[in-house]
Formats: sequence, C-alpha cells, structure tokens
Amino acid sequence: MKSRYKISLATVLLGGGIVAGSLMNNSVNGASDPGQPGTADDPVVTKSYVDQKIAQAIKGGGSGSSSNSKTTSSTASTTSATSSATASGASNTGKASTAVEQTEELKVVDIKPGQKLIAKAGAEFILRNGYAVVYSMDASGAIDITSGTEIVHNQAVEKNHLLSFPREGRGIQVKEGQKFGLVVMVRGGYTIQ
Repeated sequence: MKSRYKISLATVLLGGGIVAGSLMNNSVNGASDPGQPGTADDPVVTKSYVDQKIAQAIKGGGSGSSSNSKTTSSTASTTSATSSATASGASNTGKASTAVEQTEELKVVDIKPGQKLIAKAGAEFILRNGYAVVYSMDASGAIDITSGTEIVHNQAVEKNHLLSFPREGRGIQVKEGQKFGLVVMVRGGYTIQ
C-alpha cells in the first residue's frame, strides 16, 4: 500500500508541476506584458529610423529623403563658397572678414595669431589646441557650459570646454604673445577677422 501511495503522490505532484509550469510560461515569455520590446505594442526600431524621424522633427516634419538631398547639396555649395572666400580673403586682406559659415555640424577651424574667431548668435566653440582668450566688445562674453561659468573679455579659455555665444560679435582670439594659432571645433555661424 505504501508504494501505491507514493506513486500516486508522485504522479499528482508531477502533473501539478507541469500544469503550473505551462501557466507560468506565458508570463515568463512576455506574452502578457504589453510593454515588452519587440511586441506589437512596443516595436523595436533601428537607429537609422530614429535618426530620420528626429531629423524630420527638427526640420519641421518634411519628408526625410527629399530634405536630406537638398540639405546635402546646399551644405556642399556653402562649404565650397566658404573655401573660396577663405582663400581669396586670406591672400588679399589680413584683417577683413574671411569666412562666414552657418552649419549645424561640427567644423574644425584653424585661427592664426592676430585673427579673431567671431561667433554668430547661438554658435558653440570648443578649443582643441592653443591658448585663447575671449573677445567681446561689451561687459559680457561667452558661457562656458562645461564649467557653468561666464567668461568675459580677455579671460582665458580652457581646452575641451564647450563655449556658447548667445549674441553676435563675441568670440575668441589667440592669447597675446603666443606664436602658434588655435584649433577650434565650431558649430553654428562664425566669421574670421
């Protein structure tokens, strides 16, 4: 009798375990979780799809493919015009404005001693190499976003700090007495004087 009791108990426990396991399997696989990535409620998307949608939202929601081709061609024409302006301006006049650029991409700009890199409103600079000071014609200067401080006229700029220029006419220049120029990453509009 003891062996029949043990076999019956083992059969009931095994059957109960199988039933409980199959009921719990649905929630383990995520079938009952609507927020699970990859389901119809929360589809998985690619990085290129997200980038395209962000670019469309920034540009006002236009179609992505036609906007991208127009932007590329206009950027290329602006860059070639800037290159020719830089080459002709640098050879003809030393103090005249030699380049004007308006772009949302980071651009590496070289500044020689005696030149000033003047920002358009909203431009951002990152000093990568050289010793620079802020240039401003008024009491305010640039905002050092990295350290959260304001840098006024003739104060030193730290390397690898993000500077923001809220108004036009402010910028950076090579520190007095330096023989070497600056290498600056620029986002936004600027002129070289």
